[in-house]
Amino acid sequence: MDLQQIKYFLAVARELHFWNAAATMNITQSALSRQIQSLETLLGIQLFERTKRNVKLTPAGKFLKDKWEVELNRLEFLHQHALQIQLGETGTIVIAHPDSISASIMPEILSKIILSFPLLKVELVQVRYEDQQNLLKNYKVDLLITRDINKIDNIQSKQIYTDHLAIVVPEDHPYRNLKDLTKESLESQKFILPIKDEGSSYSDTVQQLFRSFDAVPNTHVYSEFGSAIIALVRKGIGISVLPDSYIHHSIPGIRFIETKVETNLYLNWRFDDQNPILFNVLGLL
Repeated sequence: MDLQQIKYFLAVARELHFWNAAATMNITQSALSRQIQSLETLLGIQLFERTKRNVKLTPAGKFLKDKWEVELNRLEFLHQHALQIQLGETGTIVIAHPDSISASIMPEILSKIILSFPLLKVELVQVRYEDQQNLLKNYKVDLLITRDINKIDNIQSKQIYTDHLAIVVPEDHPYRNLKDLTKESLESQKFILPIKDEGSSYSDTVQQLFRSFDAVPNTHVYSEFGSAIIALVRKGIGISVLPDSYIHHSIPGIRFIETKVETNLYLNWRFDDQNPILFNVLGLL
């Protein structure tokens, strides 16, 4: 017994007429009759009562019609769902991203994905620097957006965006523009900075800003989370250096002084990943 035989049976069960059913199934009447007879022999069940004038379902045939119609619809749904998975139109993709772009480019990225693949589920996560590439390598996330240049084998990377570092100060701070930044003025401040990591290209970019002024920052608080840093700056605990994309967070009581030091964003994914969902999303981004 195969699905096609069941479809032939259901066509006859709906039409109760072999000629009409054969026409709807694009098959000859004799071939359709042979398929039904073969199905009855295989099941050991009479499905139809046939006379010269009409065809009607037996009680067993009516029972199977009711059940098989439901099952066939369910199988068709499963087939379509499997096809959508194969085409990368449904399922789940996990994207890790820095907090700095939560209110800038992430809404645009997410909007593109949702509009193009409305059945796709997206999980957005934020992870620490030292965890991010291992999570990608170990299949815990599918896409990684980072400010750090990838240094792990089998990870493909592409630069997708560039913004600038900014000095972040409370609204009543004397710093107003770049002219206020000097070696002496910077070294007189207490800084709240991202955790310094020798393997992080972003950490080096932050230090590059201070090197451009030949200054050594007096850092007394370290944090990897920009939102926490901004809250501490607003409280007057210190000032900081963050990507200027945080401006889009619309945080009151904070002023951003944009510098000329660029910080890049990179899209990272597993080089050998054959996931069609990933392929589709990469095509968008």
